[in-house]
Amino acid sequence: MTYSFDNALMTLLPDRASPAIVLATLNAKYIHASLGLRYLLANMGELRPLTVLREFTIATPAQQVVDALLLVLDAALAASDGAAPGVPIVGFGVYVWNVRQTTAVLRLLKAARPQIRVVLGGPEVSHELDRQQIVELADYVITGWGDLAFARLCRALLDGPLPLTKVIAGEPPPLSEIVPPYAEYSDDDLAHRLLYVESSRGCPFTCEFCLSALDKRAWAFDLDAFLGELQGLYQRGARNFKFVDRTFNLKIDASIRILQFFLDRLPTSDEPLLVHFEVVPDHLPERLGQMIARFPPGVLQLEVGVQSFNVEVQQRIARRQDNERSEANLRWLVAQSAAHVHADLIFGLPGETLESFALGFDRLYALGPHEIQLGLLKRLRGAPIARHTAAYAMVYDAEPPYTVRQTGAVDAATVLRMTRFARYWELVANSGRFVQTLSLLLAAGAGSPFYAFLALADWLWLTSEKTSGWSPESLVDALFDYLCAKRGRSAASVQKALLADYLASGARGSPRALAGLLPKREAPRPSRRALRQDRHLAARQR
Repeated sequence: MTYSFDNALMTLLPDRASPAIVLATLNAKYIHASLGLRYLLANMGELRPLTVLREFTIATPAQQVVDALLLVLDAALAASDGAAPGVPIVGFGVYVWNVRQTTAVLRLLKAARPQIRVVLGGPEVSHELDRQQIVELADYVITGWGDLAFARLCRALLDGPLPLTKVIAGEPPPLSEIVPPYAEYSDDDLAHRLLYVESSRGCPFTCEFCLSALDKRAWAFDLDAFLGELQGLYQRGARNFKFVDRTFNLKIDASIRILQFFLDRLPTSDEPLLVHFEVVPDHLPERLGQMIARFPPGVLQLEVGVQSFNVEVQQRIARRQDNERSEANLRWLVAQSAAHVHADLIFGLPGETLESFALGFDRLYALGPHEIQLGLLKRLRGAPIARHTAAYAMVYDAEPPYTVRQTGAVDAATVLRMTRFARYWELVANSGRFVQTLSLLLAAGAGSPFYAFLALADWLWLTSEKTSGWSPESLVDALFDYLCAKRGRSAASVQKALLADYLASGARGSPRALAGLLPKREAPRPSRRALRQDRHLAARQR
């Protein structure tokens, strides 16, 4: 992929040297589009014509990222002849998932062009800055809110006076002063990527594993203005919206108005609409439930953060949650709405044992959410969970994403077992490929779905020593072997379930376990490449 820089933009500010300001980040995947950088871009003011956005992924080689950035930066350096204040600026968005790769990029960039000014921002560099290599390599760091602070810093770097300190604290401005970022989504973004939007920021809850615990409050954007921005995106063809609000159902009046916006625009069958919200589980008033129930299948995705049903653990980490009300709300959502319900649990919280986690997992599974997302605790920089490290013998990985390795309640071997459990659960349960087979698997746990699946996870690891690289066919065969040889199920009953699941998944292979049972299918037409190879082979034989 190549990048270009429009030098004609420089004529917009003829009395200035010709700097370039590049906003860059490494997303986890291409489908993600950085909302934070688009906020910065939208709020550059008179510097907006001189600012460009460059996004990569963490899979992009560091040198390739640097080469792409230098296509822009070298043009600016040439225009300024390397003299301040025309030296270009690069702002990197740094997160727990990209800090290692961004550090490698920054090291190469500074080695190649040491005069370029590098500014860092984002959660990973907003706390515990000491001894962070990426901070040492950078020229400036903005901690906290950078929406307006980044533009101010750029003006100072370009026009003076230069800042007196390397670390600059970004303060929350009134939300009305922040220019919305949504016009910065390109047509290509709308066609191919997730669109992140937010109607509010912050969170009034204080769950100590989360950086939002530091906010202690939530701020709401003007709802009429926000709905106007949504309408603009919708008119441009956006149909996939992911809300990043930490608590979408915090203010019910606002939640209902936003849901009504999408309900009024329910598309035809050939124009699907998908909207994702993160909700707290114990706050579902009747009128909000009634609104959710009006949506047809395939439109709403609700991510419900349960995290733990252990009351002592909840109190320990300052998580306020009514478990009985959460249960009732989840049961209602699954039974009475067409929303896709995705529930979250965290393993490794301070004082949580394997046994208490198992009870919580079984309690959640009985409620029937469509997915249970199992995450291992991570000690994010700045999160208050750090205060429990000594008292509960918490040991975390020193490298991002700082995953828990052992605690006083669970040893390292148990944490590794749960890491594998989570991966296999994704492949078998959350994938939706083994609906009927999953019932057979979980029936072997003497009333505990958790322990039934843990036994499968242990067996899969013992016999394969891999948690990735599974094809649908190899997984079918493994599940057949486990249920028959390990659990004593009849081959016929297991094949019946696996066959139904395999056909429903649309897979086209030939698992060993289903030999002779799959319906005859038309042979796939050979590809053009295969036909060309056949012609070349025939020519050589002649």
